Amino acid sequence: MERVGMIVLLCTGVAAGMPAALAQTGKYPERPIRLISPFPPGGTVDVNARLLAPAVSKSIGQQIVVDNRAGASGIIGTAEAARAKPDGYTLILNTTPMVTNTLMYAKVPYNVLTDFEAISILTTTPSFLSVHPSVPARSVRELLQLAKSRPGALNYAGAGVGTNPHIAGELFNYLGKVNVQAVQFKGGGPALIAAISGEVGSRSRALPARWASCSPAACARSG
Repeated sequence: MERVGMIVLLCTGVAAGMPAALAQTGKYPERPIRLISPFPPGGTVDVNARLLAPAVSKSIGQQIVVDNRAGASGIIGTAEAARAKPDGYTLILNTTPMVTNTLMYAKVPYNVLTDFEAISILTTTPSFLSVHPSVPARSVRELLQLAKSRPGALNYAGAGVGTNPHIAGELFNYLGKVNVQAVQFKGGGPALIAAISGEVGSRSRALPARWASCSPAACARSG
């Protein structure tokens, strides 16, 4: 089981900007704080942001407003945070794609090393493997057997290129020597809904109906 950390970060230059702001006002925060979630509702980043916001709001006496800015595997929301005024009133909750995007794309509209100031590692989130009931596999061994018998015919739901589910899926492919195809969604919430509903299989190379009633070994023999 893989555990992925989430980190809360301040917007660009805030470490330098906050002392001046505090010197002028003597109090922080004086107004609501914006917390950017760079993924859509329903995923782990968004859920953690909405769990965090009420407790911190009560503690500091100012509302923390969660702002979903989803798209491009978190790049849109991360770039929005990087462009924000460095006054401590814009935060972002992010995870692995904040770094992996800089490796997956030739250029991203922010510098992960210089445009943000880390506050804290907030949570670790376990990753787990599950299948739709129509997939005739009830263990990792059976799923590997099925995937090997039909290279490229199985799909898995990803939360975007370079996101945690995508990396975990490709690691599964690499270690298992199989070829399960990624179907990318705009975030973990939509990916989960698609997996539960069976939409992942219907989008590309759906499983043949006869597979729903046979074991992996029998499916391999039946072709």
